[in-house]
Amino acid sequence: MLSFEGATRRNRPNLNTGDLVYARVVTANRDLDPVLSCVDSQGRASGFGPLKEGLVIECSAHYARTLLVRPPPPVLAAVGAKLQFELAVGMNGRVWLNSSSCATTVKIANIILDSQHVPTTEQQQWVKQRLQ
Repeated sequence: MLSFEGATRRNRPNLNTGDLVYARVVTANRDLDPVLSCVDSQGRASGFGPLKEGLVIECSAHYARTLLVRPPPPVLAAVGAKLQFELAVGMNGRVWLNSSSCATTVKIANIILDSQHVPTTEQQQWVKQRLQ
């Protein structure tokens, strides 16, 4: 069960099994289907919805939480200063990213995955070396 901004029976997105959706879990019971919401508390999409193209990588749930903090962690700040990309991080450890080319997307994915093992104080310099 999904809810989308401004969706009615006629204009709701057509999703198929296996499609990637950035959503918030409203309820999840063992015996019932989960209920997902693609709107925020004000009823706006705010980045939620189907994710097109891109690449999904898996990291630890702990590292996913560190990618969500504000201000952005040094690894994302350093990559964002050099390259343009979109990023959606799930609390389950799955990270979706998309950029202008496949090579750039794979490069960013490798940097994000490898940076898990680099101390936070050294991440910015480490990313600069990897991007040269």
